[in-house]
Amino acid sequence: MSVFATLVGQGEVTARLGAAAGGDGMTHAWLFTGPPGSGRSIAARAFAAALQCPTHGCGVCDSCQQVAAGTARDVTLIRPEGVAILKGDAELIIARMGRRPQASPWVVVVVEDADRLTDIAANMLLKTLEEPPPQAVLLLCAPSTEDILPTIRSRCRSVVLGLPSTDDITSVLTAEGVPEASARWAAGAAQGHVGRARALAVDESAREQRQRALAIAGRLASVGECLAASADLIAAATEEAKARTAVASEEADALLEAVGKVRGSAGLRKEVESRIKSATKRSRRDALDRALVDLAAWYRDVAVTQLGGSSLVHADQAEAIRAAATASVPEVNLRRVEAILACRKVLTETNVDDLLAVERMALALRSA
Repeated sequence: MSVFATLVGQGEVTARLGAAAGGDGMTHAWLFTGPPGSGRSIAARAFAAALQCPTHGCGVCDSCQQVAAGTARDVTLIRPEGVAILKGDAELIIARMGRRPQASPWVVVVVEDADRLTDIAANMLLKTLEEPPPQAVLLLCAPSTEDILPTIRSRCRSVVLGLPSTDDITSVLTAEGVPEASARWAAGAAQGHVGRARALAVDESAREQRQRALAIAGRLASVGECLAASADLIAAATEEAKARTAVASEEADALLEAVGKVRGSAGLRKEVESRIKSATKRSRRDALDRALVDLAAWYRDVAVTQLGGSSLVHADQAEAIRAAATASVPEVNLRRVEAILACRKVLTETNVDDLLAVERMALALRSA
């Protein structure tokens, strides 16, 4: 099975990357862009595997399997633990790109969320992109090209991914054994995000988290309710983050215990604790962001209903959406969508307290 098989609805991109791995159109820097759920990071990692593979992405050889497992010696994945990719991260990227390949023709560095590069970090990378090591390939991932400094993106080959269709995602889920009705509902509710659709289809806790997010729309009658709903949303995101990082937390505890036995390790212990805290915060914000995406789509559905449309993201919420549509006007719900998107932007780009940001959003929803 090809390493690109996990890319859903991206046939043109798959063909292009496969050809490049074989030497047709290859270059030293690539920029993968697309909305959340499009698979930009999946595409970058698949391309990294194809560059390691003797047959350019078979998916079954040792090289492909090692990249998938994160153990390939010549592939480095940079995933920011905080809200920014800092100078130290850029130094690591440059150092890894400067190494000689040990087991393949290429040293590959994949940078997820490259839109979080600080100006200092981006400018440090610029020199490497201007004079790249001959054996190195840099793969940057970001929501859009505009999120990357022009001097960086002008030196990268662009790969643009779109969201897979509901039919594409439904086909993937049914092939995995999900009943068609459940697969189609999950594909629609996930708004083009394959991983989210898979979770909604098979994980009861994911469906419960979605319900808790959508319930906020009915809890805005008073300031007190807004604050309580905000606290509940943060608690739900925290629970989800803890469940998803349970194994990582156990590994971190073992690492801290080992570090504590090393003489003069106070500085190292502090760094490890800081990274653990940053990773936990990011996981919580990822869960919170998914909840906000669901909530924004709910208000979008209300506005669509008010304007005479019938295509709903949250089709299972049709009755509640119709009731909400009779109690307001489209302009109000569009302002509510804007308030949610503004909250997402603040959480993504700043270190603001999560609860404070969500409380501000809830109050804006009430006053819209």
